[in-house]
Amino acid sequence: MATSTSSGDGSEIFVLPSIGSGHLFPSIELCHLISSPNCTTTTLLLLPSNLLPSLPPSFRHRTAALSSLPASPHHHQDPARDQFASDLETHISTRRPLCAVVDFKVGWTKHIFWKFRVPVVSFFTFGASAAAMEWGAWKSDAHSMNPGEARPIAGLPPEMRLNYLDVQSRRGGPKPGYQPPWVPMIEGSVGLMFNTCDDLERPFLDYLSDQIGLPVWAVGPLLPELCWTSRPGSLILERQIRPPKRESNYTDDELIQWLDSKPRGSVLYVSFGTETCPTPDEYPELAGALEDSTHPFIWVIQHGPGGEESYFPHGLASKVGDRGLIIRGWAPQLLILSHPAAGGFLSHGGWNSTAEAAVLGVPVLAWPVRGDQIFNAKLVVKHLQIGAMALREGSVEVARKDIAEGIERLMCDREVHRRAKAVRARFGSGFPASSAAALDAFREFIHQNA
Repeated sequence: MATSTSSGDGSEIFVLPSIGSGHLFPSIELCHLISSPNCTTTTLLLLPSNLLPSLPPSFRHRTAALSSLPASPHHHQDPARDQFASDLETHISTRRPLCAVVDFKVGWTKHIFWKFRVPVVSFFTFGASAAAMEWGAWKSDAHSMNPGEARPIAGLPPEMRLNYLDVQSRRGGPKPGYQPPWVPMIEGSVGLMFNTCDDLERPFLDYLSDQIGLPVWAVGPLLPELCWTSRPGSLILERQIRPPKRESNYTDDELIQWLDSKPRGSVLYVSFGTETCPTPDEYPELAGALEDSTHPFIWVIQHGPGGEESYFPHGLASKVGDRGLIIRGWAPQLLILSHPAAGGFLSHGGWNSTAEAAVLGVPVLAWPVRGDQIFNAKLVVKHLQIGAMALREGSVEVARKDIAEGIERLMCDREVHRRAKAVRARFGSGFPASSAAALDAFREFIHQNA
């Protein structure tokens, strides 16, 4: 990997991502935005070597520079940490950046930047509502709630009040006294940066700024440039901007041909991302619900880390015929969501998926599994009102009948579809103006306080 050799000129900003595409891709887009042609600030993406295979080919043709570090440690006690830290120190000492934007998951590196008096901005690749709800739950000791109890958080919209299941997730929630793991990671930061925008999460951004007492910049959603520059109704061909992570049993052309054959707004897209999925007992319930439904669907089933098949609904394809399309492996999510036939997205509620659905105007059927997904689902269903829950409210059991009813409710709710289109219209002029202004405010703050 070629490494940029130019020295910092006092206006360079380092961006340090964490592992995983959900952290890398927003960091790449952030680099491009900070280094936009109409400003003097430049960026250097400090890319751990284990993220190099995920780097889009288009990266080098835009505005940010790249330097490679050793493989990123998965946690702060990883034996690889010492070498990673040593190389990071070398980069800082030879280039002396204006500041560092550090993914909070690798917040332990802030001490290395501080050695050289480089201020650190903590970067959240997930949304402000999840961070605000986690902070509010912690401060109100909501993890001691009893079943059936509901608790509002002062300063946040009333519809976002906490219930017992919000803080005790289906797969085991944290105990009373729990502190969000990102809190110690951001201590000492000069500001917080979020992968979101005013149009989606203004109340939560204000709450975090008031509570934590730091500047908060909403600079997203940090989606590929094509999401903002493509004409309304045009397809976003993802392979042009992101390399596929795995092979797939369908080509883009085959997917487009299938989608073209379906009525506008009729297809339910089902995907749980790459890091979470239903349990072995829940998969058959989902398969049965898709069989019972009358709506066309695309179901993406990811292979396991070693390429093995953890689950496949054998027999479902023959039962549903051309109504269903089952993808094994990688799926071009932006292409599918941008197609006029897309009418709903059954999602785990990861932030990137949530933002993509909102920007493209596709209602969400939320099936959160853990972490921020629980509060992302609450944002979509309760606050933005552009979705519904896949499971019966108050239930922890996944049942075929409940999922089927959720699908029918989402796909047939005209008001939810209208609101989803209204949210999409907020982005009709491209990248949010409020986020562009936040980037300007961030640059001004850094130049004045570095």
